[in-house]
Amino acid sequence: MNFQTTASFILASQSPRRRELFAQLHIPFDVQSADVEETSVAFQTAPQYVQDVALLKAQAVAAKHPDAVVIGSDTIVVYHDQLLHKPKTTNEAVQHLQKLRGKTHEVLTAVAIVTAQNTYSFVETTSVTFRMVSDAFIEAYVATGDPFDKAGGYGIQTDGVFFVEKIDGDYLTVVGLPLSRLTDELLQHNLLQLETQEVQA
Repeated sequence: MNFQTTASFILASQSPRRRELFAQLHIPFDVQSADVEETSVAFQTAPQYVQDVALLKAQAVAAKHPDAVVIGSDTIVVYHDQLLHKPKTTNEAVQHLQKLRGKTHEVLTAVAIVTAQNTYSFVETTSVTFRMVSDAFIEAYVATGDPFDKAGGYGIQTDGVFFVEKIDGDYLTVVGLPLSRLTDELLQHNLLQLETQEVQA
C-alpha cells in the first residue's frame, strides 16, 4: 500500500524498532529523541500513565517544531498492577522475567499525535502469556544484554520471543508501535491520505 501526505512528520523516539515500523508507511519523516524525564509523570492508572508519557515526549519535540506532525509513543509492561520498567541491573532483569514466567501480563503502548492545531492520543493493550522456563534459561537470556532497553526486560522481536507461549492482541503493540491503529488515526484526521492506484486486470 502507498500513502501520501503534505505534512512534515517527526517521530519523537530513539527506538530503532519504532523507526523501522513507522518507515513502513513509506512517507518522509525525521527522527528526534524527546529529552524528557519519564519519572516526572505521576502514576494514577497504567493507561493514563503510558498516555501521559507519550504526550510528554511528543509535546517536548513539538515545542521545537511547531509546524510538524509529531508522533510520540511509550510502552509499558504491567503485571498485577505493577509496572515493570526497563531493568537497570542484571538482578532486576532476572526478577522481572521470574515474575512473568508461566503467567499472563499486559503490554500497553500509547501513541500521541501532536499538530499545531490539535492533539490526539490512544492506548492499545495486548496480553502476553509466557511459558514456564527455568532460571538457567532466564539467566542465559539476560546475559545477552537484550533486556536492558526494553520494558519488562524482554523484546518480543528479539530472543525474548522464546519466552512467549501466546499473545492476545496486536503484536506490534508489544514491539512498541501499533501501526494499524496509528495509520487509522492519521487517515481519520486527514494527516495521511491513501494513494489510489488502478488495479491491473
